[in-house]
Amino acid sequence: MTACLADIIDPPFEILAPDDVVAPFIFNSPHSGRIYPRAFVEQARLDFEALRRSEDSFVDELFADVVGAGMPLMRALFPRAFLDLNREPYELDPRMFEGRLPSFANTRSIRVSGGLGTIARVVGDAQEIYQRRLTVAEALERIEAYYKPYHQALRRLLARAQRRFGMAVLVDCHSMPSGPMREEGARADIVLGDRYGTSCAPAIPDLLERALAARGYQVVRNKPYAGGYITEHYGNPASGLHAVQIEINRGLYMHEATYERAAGFYQVRRDLAEVMAQLMELGADALQPPRAAAE
Repeated sequence: MTACLADIIDPPFEILAPDDVVAPFIFNSPHSGRIYPRAFVEQARLDFEALRRSEDSFVDELFADVVGAGMPLMRALFPRAFLDLNREPYELDPRMFEGRLPSFANTRSIRVSGGLGTIARVVGDAQEIYQRRLTVAEALERIEAYYKPYHQALRRLLARAQRRFGMAVLVDCHSMPSGPMREEGARADIVLGDRYGTSCAPAIPDLLERALAARGYQVVRNKPYAGGYITEHYGNPASGLHAVQIEINRGLYMHEATYERAAGFYQVRRDLAEVMAQLMELGADALQPPRAAAE
């Protein structure tokens, strides 16, 4: 799917489901949407290519083979610049809106102050998106029409897996701009985020790190991405809900300037399919939380 404009995005997301779910893993791609509401693009002071800078381009395609292996993949069809699913529902910057935000809105988070709330103020290198302020009613409408249905469907997927398998594992799939550096200076190809060991059983990132490193990837944990709202909100190992975030360096698989797949795309996709197949073989014993966390 290439990026395009649409008057209406209906449905706003897809769940690619296998004929038979064989493991408690749910894959989620909340930032790979590339159908842009025409009215949103007309509101922007930036051109279309600049608006796309916050896309996790092709991430849903990189993980698509999990469906054939018996695990569902959920993906947003609308873009992150329009509405960010990896935020609290009401992380909103009052400077962006005409009128008073609801009292329950979180207007003081670090993400809001950086211009990256539920409705982002900026993309890329702090480039302002909008020509003028939005109405509060428009913000609330986006949340009702896009954010809430998405998270309701995601919760249903997790609840269904937990009923069937006694647990659920959410793999939140993202990409990052090329070139993030480790403290010692080596380039990071993949960053695994588990909220510093709190959002999932350690066996999950342990296996991912080993399997990816065995295929030649430079893998780091939690720096600079420990996992956002989705990982933090859904990860509760003590109750049998695990969440891990995977960030993939875009330079491995795409041309960032032109939003095109690079030659490495197909190798990355094959490697991810093999690693996710290993992940789904983790037994229930390995997914038990540490005793201290359970207590």
